[in-house]
Amino acid sequence: MLARARQAFARAALGLLELVNGRRARRAPARGTGTVRILLLHAYGMGGTIRTVLNLAAYLSREREVEIVSLVRTAEEPFFELPPGVKVSFLDDRTVPRGRIAEFLSRRPSRLVPEEEKAYLSMSLLTDLRLVRFLRSLRGGVVIGTRPGFNLIMSLFAPPEVLTIGQEHVTLESHGPGLQAQIKRRYGRLDAFTTLTEADLKQYAKMLRSHPPKRLLRVPNAIPDLGGDISSLDEKVVTGIGRIVWAKGFDRLVNAWKTVAEAHPDWVLRIYGGGTPEREEKLQTRIDKAGLSDKVFLMGSTPEIGAELAKSSIYAVSSRYEGFGMTILEAMSKGVPVVSFDCPHGPREIITHEHDGLLVRSKKAAALGEGIRRLIEDEELRRTLGANAVGTAANYDLDVIGAQWTALLADLDESEPRSPDCSLGTPA
Repeated sequence: MLARARQAFARAALGLLELVNGRRARRAPARGTGTVRILLLHAYGMGGTIRTVLNLAAYLSREREVEIVSLVRTAEEPFFELPPGVKVSFLDDRTVPRGRIAEFLSRRPSRLVPEEEKAYLSMSLLTDLRLVRFLRSLRGGVVIGTRPGFNLIMSLFAPPEVLTIGQEHVTLESHGPGLQAQIKRRYGRLDAFTTLTEADLKQYAKMLRSHPPKRLLRVPNAIPDLGGDISSLDEKVVTGIGRIVWAKGFDRLVNAWKTVAEAHPDWVLRIYGGGTPEREEKLQTRIDKAGLSDKVFLMGSTPEIGAELAKSSIYAVSSRYEGFGMTILEAMSKGVPVVSFDCPHGPREIITHEHDGLLVRSKKAAALGEGIRRLIEDEELRRTLGANAVGTAANYDLDVIGAQWTALLADLDESEPRSPDCSLGTPA
């Protein structure tokens, strides 16, 4: 009974929204791209999506007014340096006291974001309301969503005079079936949707073939400007980078290092990245039990990853899946060859096997260890792959990838105002 009542209320609310959008569409001027707003979960946090969004914002701000709109703020200061000239605002600033109503709403679960969304626990009824209010307040420009939850809400609530671009920063197959069902139903309302890899683009094109976005294309991430020199490849150091989560497979990398340490006890593995205290403790326990406490080091997070990569001779990727593999390109830009599991989807689109890195077809840790040992023992191969890696990375320079965004925005700038859509679906 309660579920049916909620669905009836949702249908009525969306019907009203259609009427309002119809009136706005008739009065709206042609849509433009002079102002760009990018939705982020937490702009002051750390992570690959945040770093690449800041990179994109810096590029777009050369010719446009750019604002990063962060859903939440949980830190006093940003982890990464913010690009000059780019405004940053917060919809739910959790570093300051909130009123009673806001506190009440923040303890209620989100009604617009599916539970399968990986950021679901960071969202609430309060963030729902504030994000919808923000979107409805807009009178033009472009809004870019950087995760499924944002894209779904944009598809429902962005006014007709606002251009909407959704981004995928992981992979379609990493989302649960319930979330995929909503993606299939609503992403067709976006003006554009971008993936990071051709493989993911094909999967989205197949899923959305009956109701695709107006533009569906691949736009990879660009390499941010990193500190540090090109690596000399002389240091006996292998590096891994990423959040300490299951997807990154650092448990497999530790297992792989057992065989590396036996053959080359003078080499060390450094893992950069943070995680929950529980995950970090679990990984450290694995290291200790393997007898690798003096060979494998959890280095924590650092904003100066370029300088650390410059001290490395090999970069190891143990991920179970990768949306793209930004750190692969960052390592390549420092002339560091990469040994990576051939996991879906990014590594094989970036790495050319035995040209600028090694792709390990097997999923076994021992196979990854074998690839690492091969580059340790064959210095000539290591240096050849490292030199070629610099050339590969140049294809992902900010000006190269930024030009693709400029072309997309120029294309969207010619669009007419969006017509009201009666197939909105029902919110979660």
